[in-house]
Amino acid sequence: MPHPIVTHPDPRLRQVSRPVERFDAELASLVDDMFETMHAEEGIGLAAVQIGIHLRLAVMQVEDNPARVLANPTYEKLGEPMPLDEGCLSVPGVRERTKSRVDRVHVRAQDVHGEWYEFEAEGLEAACVQHECDHIDGRLYIDHLTPVRRRRLIKRYERERARETDS
Repeated sequence: MPHPIVTHPDPRLRQVSRPVERFDAELASLVDDMFETMHAEEGIGLAAVQIGIHLRLAVMQVEDNPARVLANPTYEKLGEPMPLDEGCLSVPGVRERTKSRVDRVHVRAQDVHGEWYEFEAEGLEAACVQHECDHIDGRLYIDHLTPVRRRRLIKRYERERARETDS
């Protein structure tokens, strides 16, 4: 069942998430809900914190890459910085060019059963891994912007939200 998305400036988005310790039917159900929520919102990734659950857990499905469950993920940067028009389900309606993501990462995570696995991600999938890991650590992509660009983006975001509220 889809969950509502927690949006900026909700302070829950700034909390560091705790490790996933129980890999059971409840976690599997949560993962299913997260994929359903992500697809309903037309996203490519979703961290549990974005639905108000502070677990080191994310799901992603980027282009033709396999759907992935990332429990307790870590990554190593392997590539070069890449410019990216980045957006976020928790900061809806606005995008901004970032340069803080690298184009290739080596990822280590647990799957829904608790089994460790590793993979290399490139391009948009690599950026998605970094973006979701930021969420798990209480950061948003807007934190990578300069103060001036962040203020401008937040003003655009607030105008967009006010417009939606008026509709």
